[in-house]
Amino acid sequence: MDTIRIKAGKFVYDIIKDGGFDFDRVTTYVGPAVGPRWLVASGFDLTLLQNEMLGKSNPVLLAGSSAGAWRFAAWPQPEPVKSYRKLMDAYISMQYNRADTPVTIQQSIHNIINSYLEDDAIPFVLTSKRYRLAIATARAKHIFASDGWLRQHIGLGAAFLFNFINHSWLKGFVQQVIFYTGPRPPHFCLRNGFNGQNIPLNEANFKYAVLASGAIPLVIAGIKNIYGAPNGVYRDGGLIDYHLNQKYAAKNEDITLLFHHQERVIPGWMDKKLRYRRPSYNALENILMIYPSENFIRKFPGGKVPDRKDFKTFVDDPETRIKNWRRVVELCAPLGEQFLELVESGKIRHLVERM
Repeated sequence: MDTIRIKAGKFVYDIIKDGGFDFDRVTTYVGPAVGPRWLVASGFDLTLLQNEMLGKSNPVLLAGSSAGAWRFAAWPQPEPVKSYRKLMDAYISMQYNRADTPVTIQQSIHNIINSYLEDDAIPFVLTSKRYRLAIATARAKHIFASDGWLRQHIGLGAAFLFNFINHSWLKGFVQQVIFYTGPRPPHFCLRNGFNGQNIPLNEANFKYAVLASGAIPLVIAGIKNIYGAPNGVYRDGGLIDYHLNQKYAAKNEDITLLFHHQERVIPGWMDKKLRYRRPSYNALENILMIYPSENFIRKFPGGKVPDRKDFKTFVDDPETRIKNWRRVVELCAPLGEQFLELVESGKIRHLVERM
């Protein structure tokens, strides 16, 4: 098979080599903050949803920030496949122009959220027996909390500098705040070394937490004073947890699933250009990562995965961007079924690689 690659951390690799892969071992599914790149995961997501592969025996934690949080907010809905497709259609169809501002873009994203998250379905989400949500946001501190263009630029630049010197210094600019469903905070929030806060989701704050999780600095206006959480300005959760920056597994036999668009896993948004920055070894021990092969990506329009730059590239030709993105979704539709075939046939034992 030349479409997907499968890599596993230490514990998961041994599990698969010894006896194969069992979806009942998956305790967490991670949705990274990857902007339009999330469309590559759509076929995989829809296959898992349609076949109800996760959460059969125990609730599965859906942990995401930004685009990952938007994806997963559809999963616990009464009609999850319908909600997911509504999100996909609204996201692909959105259009921006040169006059847009962070405030108008925020409103556009809010409209997308309203298009697939029904108000009267939120109580259903909050009490889901199959899925638990963990939506990552970043509460801005000091000058970085400013709405002013110049002050926010200065704050972001300072945060980049401090993060470059030492990733732990980023906490001087943002605090991680996890909004969650379920009777208790997610396990990773209770682990020693977690420096953030955890806030229960409710009908009043649900949509605002989802919106805040993708509020990219300088691009989308931050969300102020979310109900039930500390006062402040909430921004993109990927600032702290971009692709994966936590150990989600509670036990060695737990599997954390990650469908990614590339081989490299980046811990924080500001680490993108720091090639030496990687998640901790412990954070990767329980990971099973699936991602499209380079040969498969060459089949995409332009030979590339969709990204946020496409909005600028096709600002005067949104029809082409929309057509390209729909083509990527079409090409990626079979990836979930292909993964299921590898699991059911046992071939995954021969294709899995060490992470």
